[in-house]
Amino acid sequence: MNLTHYSVSHNYMNMKKALSFEALNKSIRNCRQCSLSETRQHALCGEGDRKARIMLVAQAPGEFENKEGRMFIGPSGKVLDELFEHEGLKRENFYITNQVKCMLPQCRRPKQIEIQTCGDYLDREIELVDSEFLVPLGYFATRYIFEKYGIPVPDKKEFKEVFGKLSWRMNRKIYPLQHPASVLHKPQLLEVLKKNYHKLKIFSEKCKWHSSCPLRWFTEQGKLNPRWQQLYCFGDWEDCVRYELEESGKYHPDWMLPDGSFDESLR
Repeated sequence: MNLTHYSVSHNYMNMKKALSFEALNKSIRNCRQCSLSETRQHALCGEGDRKARIMLVAQAPGEFENKEGRMFIGPSGKVLDELFEHEGLKRENFYITNQVKCMLPQCRRPKQIEIQTCGDYLDREIELVDSEFLVPLGYFATRYIFEKYGIPVPDKKEFKEVFGKLSWRMNRKIYPLQHPASVLHKPQLLEVLKKNYHKLKIFSEKCKWHSSCPLRWFTEQGKLNPRWQQLYCFGDWEDCVRYELEESGKYHPDWMLPDGSFDESLR
């Protein structure tokens, strides 16, 4: 392709995407489709890198966010900033949005009509940003994303088990996390959140051994389910057994899979 033609085409697509975002954000700010428009001060649009590899989806704006019209500037925002700072992460490298765009009175649970109405906006954001990782924060955002991508939603008593677990559906990696506000109610959860949010640092980078890993070749040749590569090489490579052995200089056969099991068909 002619480089000049590519540059013009690329710039056109960026401009088209920017205009689409502006149209979407205008619709969000002017939305009157449910009763929340009568009690809000601001309907919040997403913030951050519109080409981010990781997209965070919180539940709804709080009191401070509603007043100022900005994402995560209240107490839960301080927790989020501390979790990011602990890992050397910066907000501007993520795209952060809400499932429900307006503050819920008395911080009540979102109603189904509110979830459905704002779901149209969220679906469009997901389409426009097209992040490799979707990270829903808390119960309601996670349930919405699970239902959208056909992931079974566990019973609420068992729901906490999904946090910190990476899955791959419809070419999207989904990694639910506890909402930062959970620490405000249960300070003892801080260490759990630190451990789970640490993975955002891992997801921000690709495995340094990937270019020479035989799993790459097996996948490209159609001999290995791409799920392994997506969940480990391009996902949680820190938990890959092959990575651990490579780092320690210990022998491991080419047919060893990331979880430490063996696929004899690859020998």
